[in-house]
Amino acid sequence: MAEFLRFKTSTFAAFGMQRNGVWGTETAPQKVEHFGLWFGAFVAPPESEVQGLGVDPKLLTFAMMIFPQVWDWYLHWRERRRGFYTKWEIDLLSIAAAICREETGWLRQSPRMGSSLRPIEGLVTEADINAVQSDWPAACDRMYKHARRRIKEIDRVARIHRDPFEPILPVLEAPSPVGEYRKITEEILQRMPDERNNARAAAEAVRAFLMLRIGLHTGLRQKNLRELMLCRSGTLPTSERKLEDLKRGELRWSSRDQGWEILIPSVAFKNANSSFFGSKPFRLILPDLGRLYELIEAWIERHRARLIGEAADPGTFFVKTAKMTSTNAAYCQNTFYEGWRTAIQHYEIYNPWTKRGAIEGLLPHGPHNVRDVLATHILKRTESYEQASYAIQDTPDMVAQHYGRFLPQDKSEIAARILNQVWEAA
Repeated sequence: MAEFLRFKTSTFAAFGMQRNGVWGTETAPQKVEHFGLWFGAFVAPPESEVQGLGVDPKLLTFAMMIFPQVWDWYLHWRERRRGFYTKWEIDLLSIAAAICREETGWLRQSPRMGSSLRPIEGLVTEADINAVQSDWPAACDRMYKHARRRIKEIDRVARIHRDPFEPILPVLEAPSPVGEYRKITEEILQRMPDERNNARAAAEAVRAFLMLRIGLHTGLRQKNLRELMLCRSGTLPTSERKLEDLKRGELRWSSRDQGWEILIPSVAFKNANSSFFGSKPFRLILPDLGRLYELIEAWIERHRARLIGEAADPGTFFVKTAKMTSTNAAYCQNTFYEGWRTAIQHYEIYNPWTKRGAIEGLLPHGPHNVRDVLATHILKRTESYEQASYAIQDTPDMVAQHYGRFLPQDKSEIAARILNQVWEAA
């Protein structure tokens, strides 16, 4: 596993090896978790809740992935556990194909791993092992073709395990999704605690307001939002070269534009090589609307320091509430998600008993759904995938495939509006 991670994450591939693409700091831990699940399925006892194969852990090796029957067992196990196939299995099979691909596959370039193979009862025989050891490239070719074939077969029947739009459907179905989602920030302002009586609660409310407002204005992914650095007004901004080295953005005061600016180098984005960036940084001047500047300045001057307390200052714009045992106030992926979700639960979801909450029917969700709100809003207003892609720093094809949610009635309405022009002219 460590060797595979070095191969996919290091700046250069090891001497004598070739590769196609690298894994970033967010992707690598996800792949480790996926491989852990893969091997865990084989190790788990058949009589356990997991209903695995009961393989001796000493027999586990990445070389197992060269056998089509091993992958088929795992795919059937996944289908048996869930009841159907999803895109998750397709992603795994894509890795299986990639590691066996000619020239750039990691497993393809590691034939020595074949020596670690041992028979697995009911799955891999001595004859199977001898066959792959005698012609490793041919075995990789078979597995590559098998993976590509299975991808097509599963893609045909794959189902959505969890609709990512379900928590925010009331917003997406509204005529103005951004206007609907904006109600949450207005709810926060209305219920803002008195700073003199409850300083920490007020600081947390300001943080929730700024999370949602900056998310709505920028359409940034969670990683870029939580890693956004802070440059106080009157201090020298971090150079673009240093931000590229850190792969982080910064919120700073722009004397030229007289406004708060967000500057993020393209290398900090998940889709850094996308045509959207063209190797140029993301730059946006936040609008001085709806008390945004007032609360940004209050956050920097007072509230942020209150939440950090005695913990170390991470230098990021957003910080989590430090507790007695905290040594660092920096957000991680999980804590930032929970912070956003908590704000949604507290201010957004309508409670019929207390009559509080901005939007009826909304469910708890994380920061990524804001991107869906922005894309859907622009799609409804402009009917353009290209313009929607500008709001979330992506390509029109990606917006059409993943983010924009055109509901059937909206499509019909667009077509009817165009056709009705003929009758109005007559």
